[in-house]
Amino acid sequence: MNKNFPKEALKAINKKGGKNISENAVKKLAGTVKADTLQSEAQLRQLIKQVSAMANIPVSEDTVRDIVSAVKKSGMSSSNMEALMKMMMKK
Repeated sequence: MNKNFPKEALKAINKKGGKNISENAVKKLAGTVKADTLQSEAQLRQLIKQVSAMANIPVSEDTVRDIVSAVKKSGMSSSNMEALMKMMMKK
């Protein structure tokens, strides 16, 4: 993953959401994510809602389905997480 990507993504999210999310808040939420979180659709949907609320960016049900589908297809690793973040930023 691009070394600057996390800071660039956080900056873009803060700009889009009009809310200043700290890097520590993101790390705290990320610390709650386990491998099985990404395997459980219910847990994944909850995580998407948490991120959406944190960023103050509404996520439509269609986008949630797209994200869930992308995660299930990819198996989510750090290399394709960057691609998923870019996809989410375009929606």
